[in-house]
Amino acid sequence: MTHLFDNLSNPLLFSAYIILAAFVVISSIYLSKYVDALDKKTNLSGAFIGGVILAAVTSLPELFTSLTAVCMLNRPELVQGNVYGSNIFNLTIISICVLLSVKTFKNSKISNTHTGTLIFTIIMFVLSIIGIYLPEKYSISIIFTRINIVSIFILLLYAVNLQIVKGDAASSDDEESNIDLTIKQIVTRFTLFAILLVTLSVILTQVSDILSDRLELGKTVAGAIFLGVATSLPELTASINLVRLKNINASIGNITGSNLFNFTILCFGDLLYNNGSIYNSYSTNISTLSEITKANKGSITIITFAIISSFLSIMILKFKKSTSISILLALAIIASYVASIAYSM
Repeated sequence: MTHLFDNLSNPLLFSAYIILAAFVVISSIYLSKYVDALDKKTNLSGAFIGGVILAAVTSLPELFTSLTAVCMLNRPELVQGNVYGSNIFNLTIISICVLLSVKTFKNSKISNTHTGTLIFTIIMFVLSIIGIYLPEKYSISIIFTRINIVSIFILLLYAVNLQIVKGDAASSDDEESNIDLTIKQIVTRFTLFAILLVTLSVILTQVSDILSDRLELGKTVAGAIFLGVATSLPELTASINLVRLKNINASIGNITGSNLFNFTILCFGDLLYNNGSIYNSYSTNISTLSEITKANKGSITIITFAIISSFLSIMILKFKKSTSISILLALAIIASYVASIAYSM
């Protein structure tokens, strides 16, 4: 498959990338639709479906593109760029949703758990930076592989946040089901679209890898631009659709929940990558702090701006009653995303 794309010219390669990304979006939309249908059929909480299940579903592209980058391409930098790039792009989606519906956002009821999830996100970004500088000796051996201690802390934080969201979800009102499909039909269709999404994600990773080589971009930057944006399109589509339906709470829950889930993807990549640390794949060749910083410039830059965007997102939720402040903060988040790409190159 890789050899097939190797023979394509740059315009055709870009076209393939766009077509694959479009099908990822379409598949994710259908997946979201069937997860939502299953939610209504089984009387699960709407808040839980938005912040946990829907978030996990729309993060499937990030999961399988990252696993492909580690297992098939041996490109851990693509995993970093994919996760960090997707997360900062997802935070930009919050600003887009706010700008598209300032009045609706101002008057909507937003769950307090979203602020908590954003705080957990900032902590995980900080842990990622620690992972970059942490010597490999701080990894723990597990049977045939190793896992960085940073990954263990991230997984624990995700589990804690999951329990908090579940507690909040219990108080949500369930909508009446008007779905004609049976649970078996919903599960079958969900499974088929999930398989399609996995296949597309694997091919998309390979195309992104070739594009990064053709354009002579660093793998982390390429992951942030090509994989990070493409695999975040499901979150963008689902969130804008929820805004159109005036369900701002579920829209923000999908974004913040997806970001937290993405960090667990980094942990899975860490488990599968046996040539060093997923957080710093250059650790076997360099030792000084300045060398580590230089080698991981792309990741550190994107993480820094992602922390800024996370903080700005918290401020948006805090000052949502002020239209002017919300607009300014939304524009600042967009500026942070643009700066993260510009300075990481």
